[in-house]
Amino acid sequence: MMKRRQFLSQCSALSLVAAIAHRLPASSPSRRPRVLLRSSWQCVNIGDIAHTPGVLALLEEHLPDVEVTLWASGNLTEEVAAMEHARFPKLKIVKGTINDTGRASNDDLQAAIATTDFLLHGSGPSLVAARDVAAFTRHTGKPFGVYGITHGSYRSGGADHLLSDAEFVFFRDSVSLELAKEEGVNCPVMEFGPDGAFACDLRADEKAEKFLAANGLEPGNFLCCLSRLRYTPYWTIPGDHRKANPDRVARNEAMREHDHAPIREAIIRVIRETDRKVLLCPEDMTQMTVGKENLYNKLPADVQRRVVWRKNFWLTDEALSVYVRSAGLFGSEMHSPIMAVGNGIPAIVCRFAEQTSKGFMWRDIGLDEWLFDLDIESEAAAIPDAVLAMASDFAAAQAKTEKAKAFVQKRQRETMQVLQQSLSDGEREIE
Repeated sequence: MMKRRQFLSQCSALSLVAAIAHRLPASSPSRRPRVLLRSSWQCVNIGDIAHTPGVLALLEEHLPDVEVTLWASGNLTEEVAAMEHARFPKLKIVKGTINDTGRASNDDLQAAIATTDFLLHGSGPSLVAARDVAAFTRHTGKPFGVYGITHGSYRSGGADHLLSDAEFVFFRDSVSLELAKEEGVNCPVMEFGPDGAFACDLRADEKAEKFLAANGLEPGNFLCCLSRLRYTPYWTIPGDHRKANPDRVARNEAMREHDHAPIREAIIRVIRETDRKVLLCPEDMTQMTVGKENLYNKLPADVQRRVVWRKNFWLTDEALSVYVRSAGLFGSEMHSPIMAVGNGIPAIVCRFAEQTSKGFMWRDIGLDEWLFDLDIESEAAAIPDAVLAMASDFAAAQAKTEKAKAFVQKRQRETMQVLQQSLSDGEREIE
């Protein structure tokens, strides 16, 4: 693949003039520099949603002079887009793909590609939009960077060469970073960079307060609990066309009780040994059922009376507004804890082999005492004690959280400075 510098050096004089007019570098007095954010992977999971507003918030805070357009996946819903526009009213959203000739599938995307200075791939479980990134760089010669991804899952196949062509790649966990180095990925900047969802600050306070009041949950006196199966049963979501994989269904059934028993015991101890309540809530559209069948329905009657099961899915803004009113989170999900810690709320993470290495970011940000591997029996057995300790001493838990949050924010500032430098380099190179 042709690098940006090779692309420009091979231009004829006429082509270079066209390229200058085409790119309108950052120093041009006629407009602000432009970044095209390729993000927004799916809307059935509030964590997948949170990647996008998180990165948008970082760009808004650290690069306020940059004009950002969101290049979203086709399944971005009107409801989620409206939520994002409520927080970022000037945000322009485009969708579509680039064909083999370099032409976008619609005029809005074509215009965004033609006028942008830089493509930024947002956080995710891999280089999710590798095909789009490859087409963009191949047909424009413009630079791109990668912000906060995991590397090494089955989704990462074929991305190594493309990652090496990036201006920078920030990996959201150190396991991914080391693997990429071992595989020979090589670009100017390869470092740990927090998942964009840490910066998500969406709110739906009125909805949250109404929900809490209706369910007898007092702000600051309840914990949120999230649970999942080894493989997300997307096939149970109405309208989702993914088919059930028999092997995955069998694995879910085999590990169902094993994975939920320590979390259930943590709930029991919180209810019986503190005055706090517990809210069972979902991160994706399948988890209302998962929580009810594997946690709520199996709780003793005295415990169940002080546990609230949320039966309806919610969006990221309402969920985060509830999380910030809680005394902490725990369970086997990742992005609700990320959003919680990013907003100063303690969170315990349980992981297992079927997940990507993303959970190890808890070690990277200094929260290794709150990371538990359900495949290691001694760690699984320690979960109830850790949750009880968090529930019993919020001040201590919050102090630990604030330290991790400060580290995350430091890295966020540093990573945004790298993007700023890439924009400046692009300006100088074309002058």
